[in-house]
Amino acid sequence: MRPPADQLSGRKSIMRNHTTYPDFTCVLAEREDGEPVGFAYGFHGAANQWWHDVIYRSLSEAGGPEAAMGWLGDTLEIAEVHVHPDYQGKGTGRAMMHALCDGRPERTSVLSTHDRRTAARHLYHSLGFVDLLTRYVFPGGYERYAIMGAALPLKGAQDAARDA
Repeated sequence: MRPPADQLSGRKSIMRNHTTYPDFTCVLAEREDGEPVGFAYGFHGAANQWWHDVIYRSLSEAGGPEAAMGWLGDTLEIAEVHVHPDYQGKGTGRAMMHALCDGRPERTSVLSTHDRRTAARHLYHSLGFVDLLTRYVFPGGYERYAIMGAALPLKGAQDAARDA
């Protein structure tokens, strides 16, 4: 995602902290020579996690606490999905999403992505994710995001298991 250099230490700290969350899982996509070309990770979302609490409040305001609990009450929060540009559009992201989500015990999965027409957003929609909030700006931020959610297992999970 090429964040500004001044954000790198903060992002590394956030990612390091995420590894301590319940049921943290990370997947890595590699070339045949072992060179990484992508990674994705997530964890069980719960109260007192910053992203979870911020989105819970926003979903409650938009649709009521029942809607927020329906999406976030038992969820896999996907925090990061990154694919090297040379490997985008070739199934790497889809394979990582299935590897991350398939077999999880949670009822739903939620994530945030830039609120633009991107390959990532197209991928998420094709996996069954729907827009929960759009044009969303996180507290202290300025970029617009889409908050998306999907029921688990993801759309195409049986096909992914068969093709593995």
